[in-house]
Amino acid sequence: MPVARRALLAVLAAALALTSPVSPASPASAEPLQASFAQLAGTIPATIGIAYAPVGQNAAGTLGTLQNGVAWSTIKVPLSIAAIHANVPSAQDLAAKAVTASDNDAAEKLWSELGPAPQAAQQVQAVLRAGGDSGTAVESRRLRPEFSAFGQTQWPLARQAVFAAHLPCLGVAAPVYRLMNNTVTDQRWGLASLGVPTKGGWGPGPSGGYLVRQFGVVRGPQGDVGVALAAEPNNGSFDAGVAALNQMTQWLSANAAALPGGHC
Repeated sequence: MPVARRALLAVLAAALALTSPVSPASPASAEPLQASFAQLAGTIPATIGIAYAPVGQNAAGTLGTLQNGVAWSTIKVPLSIAAIHANVPSAQDLAAKAVTASDNDAAEKLWSELGPAPQAAQQVQAVLRAGGDSGTAVESRRLRPEFSAFGQTQWPLARQAVFAAHLPCLGVAAPVYRLMNNTVTDQRWGLASLGVPTKGGWGPGPSGGYLVRQFGVVRGPQGDVGVALAAEPNNGSFDAGVAALNQMTQWLSANAAALPGGHC
């Protein structure tokens, strides 16, 4: 393994030593939000879910029935972190395209420069571990020929929220975390409409219906919180999925005082 990649894994291993496995938030902390979110879910023609974790912590709370799914382009964040710190050629420029504009070609280039698919997956997975996600396995096989291997990673919302909660505190993530503030105009929906660091992902399932998801770090009166959102609209359309995330974002803003916050 090249020296730069060994150095990356060593840095991430050191960061990982500071983290602990994801644990659920206590039921009592979620109770004030459950009824309100259930009421919201009844007004949205989609299956939806939210997970949230205070910044710097590993406890994740969940709301709604949709709590897992393929990562789609949200995985471009840990991929970009891995590539920059492995000194992939033109990594900064490629990461900027992959994160701010969700450019698929740029992401595929970053992935290919990390080595053979199993090795690339290992490096992206190391970033997840450093960010507090103790269980997600990055997909190295191209399960659907028309889509990337890494984009088909199964990434539960709770683990993604914890990863988001660690991003502001993780030095190796700093260049990519800054990029998450610069989402292109036509992708500033959901959490991105709040002007906070975010990354969205979307795509059709095998039956054609879209999954639309997004994660980011939201500011609240009790501190910052990592948040992951997902929606599978009843009509299967991307636009309906975006509309659902917009409604969930409005709900989050209205209930910000009830969310547990944290700091690095």
